[in-house]
Amino acid sequence: MEKEQVKNTALAVSKAILEGRWNDLDNLLDEKFTYTGDGFVFTKDEYIGFMQDMKAAFSGLKMEFPHVLVDGDMASIRFISTAVNTGKFMGAPANKKNLEVHGICIRKVKDGKVMQEWQTTDLLGVMRQIGFGALFGYSLFVGLFNVKQARPVRKK
Repeated sequence: MEKEQVKNTALAVSKAILEGRWNDLDNLLDEKFTYTGDGFVFTKDEYIGFMQDMKAAFSGLKMEFPHVLVDGDMASIRFISTAVNTGKFMGAPANKKNLEVHGICIRKVKDGKVMQEWQTTDLLGVMRQIGFGALFGYSLFVGLFNVKQARPVRKK
């Protein structure tokens, strides 16, 4: 694939998520797609379910992509997301705060499909915005009592 095709396919994943086009997202991801990031490993359906949950929990979600670098079949995307936390997400209650989240993802593209994604997010920056104490307390509770997060489930 040419550089521009790799870039466009990698960015199309984020755009499908932003617009809630779940069938398009399904078609962009390979059947054996895997996601690894911020302590999670997801299958294709779990990834779509996670993104559906995120989209439902954050109103007015917008993303900017200030840097996109392509090397062969890999696209590295620096993103900045803004939204308001209006719903429960990953067990934490909504806080009605405006958030700005920075991160980088790398997507491997083959034959017009995304095969793998690796992501890292500035979680410390997120904690500072939503209140370190609340998130730290929640994290401590989950860790101390070994609370298992339910795997994301894809909605129809």
